[in-house]
Amino acid sequence: MAGISAAASRRDSQLGHPDHRSPVGTPTSGTIIFAPVGEVVCDGDFVLCHLCGRWLRSVTAHLRAHGWTKAAYCAAFGLERGQSLEGMGTRKKRAAAFSARLIFDPAVRAGSERGRQRARSGELTRAAATAARGRALPEQRRRKASQAMIGRRSGSADANKQRAARQLASVAAAAAKQGGYADIGELVRARTAQGASLAAISRQAGLHKDWLSRHLAVLDPVTAAMVKAGPPSMDQRWLPVIGALGFTDVERYLRDRHLARHQTVNAIADEMGMSYHTVAAAMRRHGVARLAHEAKRHAARQRAARVAATLGYASAGEYVTTRRAQGWTWSAIAAESGEPQTWLRRQANALASTAR
Repeated sequence: MAGISAAASRRDSQLGHPDHRSPVGTPTSGTIIFAPVGEVVCDGDFVLCHLCGRWLRSVTAHLRAHGWTKAAYCAAFGLERGQSLEGMGTRKKRAAAFSARLIFDPAVRAGSERGRQRARSGELTRAAATAARGRALPEQRRRKASQAMIGRRSGSADANKQRAARQLASVAAAAAKQGGYADIGELVRARTAQGASLAAISRQAGLHKDWLSRHLAVLDPVTAAMVKAGPPSMDQRWLPVIGALGFTDVERYLRDRHLARHQTVNAIADEMGMSYHTVAAAMRRHGVARLAHEAKRHAARQRAARVAATLGYASAGEYVTTRRAQGWTWSAIAAESGEPQTWLRRQANALASTAR
């Protein structure tokens, strides 16, 4: 390996640290390296050279053996320009020597004073920013920034979660106090026992109608599970009314009214003397599928069946399709059936959609 002699190996052993010559990779430049890019590998007073894998007290002084400068070394291996390439013991010795020069050497004192003046005036910062403009960040700085951002995001996220939890608890406590209850769980249990839905309770508390649906599981999991399961007490207020109508079971009543008689949710609510949301919640609780505009759609189906039976066809769509196939105009079909042309066209389109 170029640049490493037996004498150098013996000197490393005498310094108390063995050679390290296991390559860790080959970057895009094609040069075999012995330490990771963007990282300075230290072991006590020794630093590992990226170029040859030797442990040295000062890689900076050693770079002359490779014909490299420190600036080129830092740029090649993704290190910051100010990164020290010396072991801890060497740095301490240099610091002690420089402290003495700072006291006794006039030139060093004058240079230090000029540096402090540039720092105080901001000139040093501006010069550094100008020099760094357009220069890509070294891998070492990128890693430091990434680690700092991870810690910052984690801390910020935790703080936001804690703040949100406190705000949620505060709003829940205020809603319960306004209703005269000790906590939000007691409020929900009492109101649902009276047949109120979570949306109704939320609105009465001055909150968004979905507030309790979103947050009750966090605030009071036991009460949330009880509401989701639909305890029998939620049907108690229904029993006297449906009993007078000949029903003993809420689910059977809802299926009869909505699926068999095609009544809308609003019509059922009027019959029961309850709100639309209470009936809708009961349908969800008992697994009764809610059909939109069921009364109107049922009336439309009955009308189509009546027209088809009068004209002697299985369906109104079949009648219209047959007449069109026979060359009849829309006006002639409307005159025969007594139905508007727009209605007849809808029947034909519905049949065609079903066929597809």
